[in-house]
Amino acid sequence: MREDCIFCKLANGIFPTNSIYEDEDFNVILDLSPATKGHALILPKEHADNLYELPDEMAGEVFKLAKKMAKVMTKKLGCDGFNIVQNNGTVAGQTVLHFHMHLIPRYEDDGQKIAWKPMEVPAEELAAVKELLKKV
Repeated sequence: MREDCIFCKLANGIFPTNSIYEDEDFNVILDLSPATKGHALILPKEHADNLYELPDEMAGEVFKLAKKMAKVMTKKLGCDGFNIVQNNGTVAGQTVLHFHMHLIPRYEDDGQKIAWKPMEVPAEELAAVKELLKKV
C-alpha cells in the first residue's frame, strides 16, 4: 500500500466507502461519481499504477472477479447490458494512478456512450502492424 494513494486507502478501508464486495486482495466499491446506477470500481488492495505493473496472477483474478460481479449486478439491478472498462495512462482516461476496473451496468436510454470513432486503415498498414505484433 502506498501512503500517498487515495485508492490504496479506499481499498484497504482507511477511508469509508460503499463497499459491495471485499476479499483479501480486492475491494469493490460504488463509484462516487457514477455513470449509471450501480457503477462500481474493483480496487486491488496492493498498489500498481496500471495494468502494466499489475502482477500476472492478480490480472487474472481481477477478470474473474469482474465476471462474478457483473453476473450478480446484472441479476440484482436488472440492467440491460454491462461495460467493463479499464484505462491505462492519462491519454486513455486514467485519472487516478492506481489500477482499477470500472463495472458499469447499462440500461436502455441511460444516456451514456462508451465508444470510439472508427478509423479507415489501409490494408498495408494493417499488415505491417500485424507483423510487428506477431513477434511478441
